Amino acid sequence: MFRAIGRIFRTPDLRRKIGFTLAIVAIFRLGSFIPAPFVDFQNVQICLAGNQGATGLYQLVNLFSGGALLQLSIFALGIMPYITASIITQLLRVVIPHFDTLHKEGQAGQAKLTQYTRYMTIALAVLQSTTLITVARAGALFPTTSGVAECSQLITNDAWYAILLMVITMTAGTGLIMWFGELVTERGIGNGMSLLIFVSIAATFPSALWAIAVSQGFEIFLIVLALGLLVMAAVVFVEQSQRRIPVQYAKRMVGRRTYGGNNTYIPIKVNMAGVVPVIFASSLLYLPALIAQFNQPAAGETAPEWVVWIQNNLVSGDNWIYMVIYFLLIVGFTYFYVAITFNPEEVADNMKKYGGFIPGIRAGRPTAEYLDYVLTRVTLPGSLYLGLIALIPLIAFAAVGANQNFPFGGASILIIVGVGLETVKQIDAQLQQRHYEGLLR
Repeated sequence: MFRAIGRIFRTPDLRRKIGFTLAIVAIFRLGSFIPAPFVDFQNVQICLAGNQGATGLYQLVNLFSGGALLQLSIFALGIMPYITASIITQLLRVVIPHFDTLHKEGQAGQAKLTQYTRYMTIALAVLQSTTLITVARAGALFPTTSGVAECSQLITNDAWYAILLMVITMTAGTGLIMWFGELVTERGIGNGMSLLIFVSIAATFPSALWAIAVSQGFEIFLIVLALGLLVMAAVVFVEQSQRRIPVQYAKRMVGRRTYGGNNTYIPIKVNMAGVVPVIFASSLLYLPALIAQFNQPAAGETAPEWVVWIQNNLVSGDNWIYMVIYFLLIVGFTYFYVAITFNPEEVADNMKKYGGFIPGIRAGRPTAEYLDYVLTRVTLPGSLYLGLIALIPLIAFAAVGANQNFPFGGASILIIVGVGLETVKQIDAQLQQRHYEGLLR
């Protein structure tokens, strides 16, 4: 293993790519700690210290920004606007035929869709930065420290030009992060956007583990660490699992050459949806809490019953109602996302066009029905797996009082394992091209 790592740094091209990637990551993390204009850094740190372990409305976004959101830094929004824009672009393929046509046009169409995603990212960044600044001005960014005076004085200047400058700065920070991701994809190693998300989440692991050790003791810390390793091993196993459907191609004569006649397979992963259903479910569950937050009663008045019910059951994840709704939403969104990203009829038509068939299944519609049948059966354990992994932080919070940003579960562990496996595979492939021996054996 150490010799393989040594070969990485003895390969000039690979060494240059990894060095470039690490440099971009360093700049990205540095920007996460630089406060935006007119932000009182000391007050923010005081409120952060008093908000440890809280289950605030913005914890998911804060996770994807590597903690930059709640620090109101220039990279406060992180990569979340780009993730949202990418998901919206994928969903629009079902609604708008033009987007589906662009998707089928190959590289030129993909370039156009990427451009649309960039424009949408900037628009979402403007909207999210405006919302974030508004919430910070109202003193509602740190819900558990609402009585602390410093938490209502996070912004030193309320003038319109100051707010405008903050919005422009945070939006520009999102655009810069998007450019960083594209640079890493082009000149570095791995997928740039995924690596930046990986770095943002991995940066929260040491503080989350240390918080567990300080609040619960060293014994609980060791138990959490052991369980985390087991969860990580299980996630690796499931993420690598796939159902391989055999495909045979008939021989074709084109001129004097023979094409086809080979055997291959269609890989259907157990978790084809990735982490998207978890993000969907979390975002949807945040909406009632957001509505209730903007319907708080005035001083001396009683809150409506529906606001009280939402605050008791849909804000904190330590009750069974929240967990059941969260689990069911993840299962439903898994089926929905797989249905719009994998089209059995399109796959069957492409196989028929190039002379491919599944042994024992007729080409055309019977093939599409068979693929849909297999996909439905494989998606069931995949959706249950996603729901259980997403519930691990909530169960840990209810059982041992661990931080809500429990590192070994939910979206964090799925992204860490997925991106890590993909990056290692790319390094392994490049090593095999040059040394005939890869990183993995």
